[in-house]
Amino acid sequence: MESAAQTTPSLHIDRSQALHFLGHQGQDVSDALVERVERMCAHCERVSQPRWLYRIFPIEHGQHGVLVQGTTIVLEGSDIAAHLDGARSCAIMAATCGLANERELQRLANSGGVDALLFDAAGSALAEAAADACNAQIVEEAHALGLHANWRYGPGYGDLPLDVQPAIIRVLGADKYAGLTATDANLLVPAKSITAIVGLFDEPQDSHRSCNSCSFSDFCNLKKAGTPCYR
Repeated sequence: MESAAQTTPSLHIDRSQALHFLGHQGQDVSDALVERVERMCAHCERVSQPRWLYRIFPIEHGQHGVLVQGTTIVLEGSDIAAHLDGARSCAIMAATCGLANERELQRLANSGGVDALLFDAAGSALAEAAADACNAQIVEEAHALGLHANWRYGPGYGDLPLDVQPAIIRVLGADKYAGLTATDANLLVPAKSITAIVGLFDEPQDSHRSCNSCSFSDFCNLKKAGTPCYR
């Protein structure tokens, strides 16, 4: 399939997740802080331009890693090999809050104060929401193909190296479609961006046995239609 970025301007930031990125672990939060978090989350939703895209490729387990057929990508490390063990193909995905989010975060950081920290946390939560929306569509397409997806696994997790980031961007055309690039240190720009790999299998995976435990069920058309992916 050809890459095409999906723009999702109506994505909602999970306020509890934004608090999590601020280090909240269940302790009491003042009304004033809750109000300020709400204000910066709403601001982040207004100024950001989240996008995501993915492509599906057949894979082959080789001596030096998992080969993504039709590309130059070799996914190295025992963790990604285990993640894709038994998969017949994988989806390579990228999601971002966009350059407008990056510019606004820099503006707030230059001004100093707490708002930059709150906006940063909101951006992290928004990037997760964009990735969840992308992941949900991967699950839906896998279902249409008679396949089942597991959860997304990103470069930098376990022993999957970050140096695969530029190849992911290149294969997806994420620079053209979503304004996504990688630095010399293989970090993503905009910073509030995510790349990941999702395995596609013939049988349902343990990570998708219930809508209640699925992190992206809010975006899932299969759930809405009453035909969840694990059935």
